Amino acid sequence: MSSSQEIIYKAISASFKCMGLVPRGLGLRVGGFLGRTSFLANRKHREIAISNLSLAYGDEKSPREIRSLAKKVFENLGKILFEIGWFARLNRRDFDKHFRMDGLSHYDNALKKKKGVLLLTAHVGNWELLTIFSGMTGHPVDIIYRPLDFRPMEKFFVNLRTRFGGNVIPKNRSMRRILKVLQKGEPLAFLMDQNVDWYDGVFVDFFGRRACTNKGLALLALKTEAPVVPIFCVREESGFRVKIGPEVPLVRTGDKTKDVEANTQQYNRVIEAIVRRYPDQWFWVHRRWKTPPYKPWPKT
Repeated sequence: MSSSQEIIYKAISASFKCMGLVPRGLGLRVGGFLGRTSFLANRKHREIAISNLSLAYGDEKSPREIRSLAKKVFENLGKILFEIGWFARLNRRDFDKHFRMDGLSHYDNALKKKKGVLLLTAHVGNWELLTIFSGMTGHPVDIIYRPLDFRPMEKFFVNLRTRFGGNVIPKNRSMRRILKVLQKGEPLAFLMDQNVDWYDGVFVDFFGRRACTNKGLALLALKTEAPVVPIFCVREESGFRVKIGPEVPLVRTGDKTKDVEANTQQYNRVIEAIVRRYPDQWFWVHRRWKTPPYKPWPKT
C-alpha cells in the first residue's frame, strides 16, 4: 500500500478499536439506532431488502410485516458494525463468556475422514465473528473470499479474520491452494449465499425461486469427496451461538451436471433453513435473484 493508504488503514483500525471500547450492550443499542436511521435514509438498499423479503415471504407476511422485518435487518447490520470493533479487542480468555457451540461432534466426525472439511456458511448473524471458531477448536480455518477493492479496508478485514488462526484465500485462481489445504486434512469455509453470474453458477431453488448459485463448492466436494458441514454464527441475547449442522450427504448419479445441481440445491436448502429461523439476521440488502434464469446469446 502507499503511505496515504497506510494512514487510512491505521485510521480505520483506530476507529473500530474505539468502537470496541463501548460496552457491548450499549454498542448494540447504538448500532440498532444507526441501522434504523440507515433504513430511513438509504432508499436504494431499503427497497432491495423489501423487494427480496416480498419475493421470499409475500405469501406469508403482510406488507407491514415485511417492512418491519426489513427494518430489523438494518438494525442487525448496524449492530455488526460495533461488534466488529468489539471483536477486534476480544481476548481468547473471553471466548466462553460470549460464545456457545452446538454440534461440534459433526465437525469432529468430518475431520476424522482426513479429506479436509468444506464448511458451508452464509451472511447470517455476524459472519465476521465466525473466525472465532478457529480459536475455540484449535483448528485454523481458511476462508475463501472476494478481496475488497479498497486496499486499506481489505487489510483491516484480512487482519481481523486471521487473528485467531487460519488464512484467507482470494477466490480467483485459488484452486491449487484450496486443494493443498484439503490434502492436509484441514478445513475451508465458503460463503454460499450470494448471486453469481450464470457462467459461475447453477440455477437452483431458494425460497421458491430460481437463484443463480455458486457451483464451486459442489465441484470441490465431487472432486475431493471432502465432507461438507454447515456452520453459522448467530446472535442471541446472551452472546453468540456457533451452530454446526450434520454433514450434507454427497449426491452422485454419474451425471456431472445433475450432480452439481443436486448438491448445490442441498446447500441452498441448508442456508434457507437457517435464514427462515433467523430472518432478521440475513443479508437481505443483497440482490440474491439478480441473475435471470437464462444464458445470453453469445457474441458474434
